[in-house]
Order: sequence, then C-alpha cells, then structure tokens
Amino acid sequence: MATSRPSPKGVNGDRDRNGRFVKGCKGGPGNPLGKRIAQLRTAIIEAVSEEDIRRIVQSLVRKAIEGDTHAAAILFERTVGKPLEIDVIERLEQLEAALGVPS
Repeated sequence: MATSRPSPKGVNGDRDRNGRFVKGCKGGPGNPLGKRIAQLRTAIIEAVSEEDIRRIVQSLVRKAIEGDTHAAAILFERTVGKPLEIDVIERLEQLEAALGVPS
C-alpha cells in the first residue's frame, strides 16, 4: 500500500513550502460561540461583587479548616498550585544529580 505525503501548500495555496501559513492567509472562522461566551462571562463578572468573592473564599477556608478535604484541595490548588506528580519530582531530582546541580 502506497502512502502519499500531504502537500504543504494545502488546497488553496495558503502555506509555504515549509508548511507555514503565508502572509495574508485568511485563516479559519474562529469559535462560533466565542461572542456568546464573552457575553456570559461579562454577565457573571457584573453579577458578582468583590465582597461576594471574599465571602465565598472565607466559606471555603472555614470548610477546609473543619475537615472538608474537597474544600482544602480547591483552596490549595487556587493558592499554592496543583501538586506535581511524584514521578516528575523524582525524575527532576535524578536529572539535577546527574548534572551536578546543588540542592
């Protein structure tokens, strides 16, 4: 079975010989729901006050302190960041040791 390589030029010649888009390329239609999503986000932002956010966060902190692990996980992810997989940390330590990077 023969395999054919796709032409980097594309059907309408919108790419150069390296497969990159050429200057003046029309591009795609974009996200058809983008305008609606932007309107909904604006509505949410306008409906929620700074005080609302403070009260929500205080409630989240209170629940985490009371032992709600889901609330604690959300709180930590939003403030400290998502935890790294242990495998990634171990590989990073091995690479640093191999390169002689001081701890």
